[in-house]
Amino acid sequence: MKINNGIALVCATLFTMLASSIVAAGEPGKGMLTPDNHSLILIDHQPQMAFATHSHDIVELRNNVAGLAKAAKVFEVPTILTTVAEKTFAGPIFPEVQAVFPDQKPIDRTTMNTWEDERITDLVKEYDRKKVVIAALWTEVCGVGPALSAIDEGYEVYFVTDASGGVSKEAHDMAVQRMVQAGAQPITWLQYMLELQRDWARTGTYKAVTDIAKEHGGGYGLGLIYAEDMFDASEGK
Repeated sequence: MKINNGIALVCATLFTMLASSIVAAGEPGKGMLTPDNHSLILIDHQPQMAFATHSHDIVELRNNVAGLAKAAKVFEVPTILTTVAEKTFAGPIFPEVQAVFPDQKPIDRTTMNTWEDERITDLVKEYDRKKVVIAALWTEVCGVGPALSAIDEGYEVYFVTDASGGVSKEAHDMAVQRMVQAGAQPITWLQYMLELQRDWARTGTYKAVTDIAKEHGGGYGLGLIYAEDMFDASEGK
């Protein structure tokens, strides 16, 4: 009887130790983006707007916008493409963005503030998602306007800083600061994609995400190529 009691005590002690060592998985933060909690608006990524953009290298900017668009497509995020004065001034949307959404005609506007075009806001309302991600040329005009307007209407705004640009670094930086002070959250395009993936065990989007990173992710993408080639390695292994 004493032996049985001793065994029971040992088992109870071990169980308690094991239970105390298990940490329950935490819930992701409510401020994080998921494929089903936001929409994306790509604003005025057009030649005439790019010509005067000096806050970022244009080659890098085009790369980042393409990566952002592809990420949204992979995760089936509702995406609005919009241009300003396409036929009379600014020209067509970047071809690499249109190629991601070949069947989607950008909404062409006259207003510099996208949010003042009801075709845009009607779509945002139709999607019924309280988070809105925005990238725009130029940051200080066509980015600030919809960001501040959406915030005033109760939306949570995320601004993709490296898929946007201003006429100078100062113009871009001050505009980003203004949006942040109003409540917007600055993010980058690669951060956006990896936040949506978030777990390499999600095999449904794994290959598409790593393919985008290889093509548009700079040194990180090159590292993926190297690891696969040299060691047959992959994220999550």
